[in-house]
Amino acid sequence: MVKAHRSRSGYSLTEMMMAVAIIGILATVGARVMLQVNRYFIMTNTRTDLQREARDLMAVINRNLRQARASSITIDTVPGQPFYSRLTFTKIQGTTMTFYLTGTTLVQVTGAKNRVLTKNVKYLAFTFPRSDDLSIVSVSVTLEKGIYQGRTKALHMASEKVRVMN
Repeated sequence: MVKAHRSRSGYSLTEMMMAVAIIGILATVGARVMLQVNRYFIMTNTRTDLQREARDLMAVINRNLRQARASSITIDTVPGQPFYSRLTFTKIQGTTMTFYLTGTTLVQVTGAKNRVLTKNVKYLAFTFPRSDDLSIVSVSVTLEKGIYQGRTKALHMASEKVRVMN
């Protein structure tokens, strides 16, 4: 007696339901993972941008301030801005230079030329750390940039003390 062997074509209902369930779970988990990866990328990119911006900003201030005449340094406040948010001095070459905060924008004025250094300032202060030595100026800056869903990333550039060489 020979048994007839039937070939089976297609999938059973159970196999189809299992495949749909697995694909659904993967899609749900995959969407969350992709969202987290995207947020991580945005956060890392923003942090890198802020670090570069802060280093460039501090380098410009430091380089110019070192060439100032110590007796010409003035630290004051721009009306409507935080205390100690403007630094004015005369360089050895005779050029007057000003760094000041307007809103969240830090501006460098050299003679009659304005240059925007950054538009992401959250906090800025120029101070004399010692009242008996006006040749040292402390510069403190915090930069902040929006990232996603109304959140922001902030970077505080530690106070840097700049010694005026002249």
